[in-house]
Amino acid sequence: MEQENSHASAVSSVEPPRGFFGARVDEKGRLKLPSAIAQYLAGLGEQKVFVTTLDGSLARIYTISGWQRAESMLEEAGEDVADREDVATVAYHFGADSEIDPQGRVLVPTELRRTLKLENDQVYLRCFKQRIDVIGREAYEQRLANALEGIGEKVKSLEKKGLR
Repeated sequence: MEQENSHASAVSSVEPPRGFFGARVDEKGRLKLPSAIAQYLAGLGEQKVFVTTLDGSLARIYTISGWQRAESMLEEAGEDVADREDVATVAYHFGADSEIDPQGRVLVPTELRRTLKLENDQVYLRCFKQRIDVIGREAYEQRLANALEGIGEKVKSLEKKGLR
């Protein structure tokens, strides 16, 4: 129990880096993690990850402990059990465990990188909701364009709700 508590406090004391980080997936499917993200994972004591997608639009890199929490949620009973099963099916179809190699690279499963157009191209990474999102260049540019549409009004609305 004491070891479990020390792991939990170590995780909570490691802050994820903020912002988007550019990277590339090479011809062999290896994603070179930006140093800030590699250092973050090292700070968590994680060298093994699960790389997948849940929605077919972006890849997600989970620490194994993070993926185990997601699995637990997907395995819970409830009225949405069919949705949970569908999401788990997609995750396992596209996903695979990967080790972070000594050069800070993670192998992205072949079908995942081809489906999301991540091969030999710029990708963008961000730490978000206790995972690392990997967004292909085209998808990133589209998301950014959508986010900028009407941004002034979005900011004003959120400032009324407490955004500083």
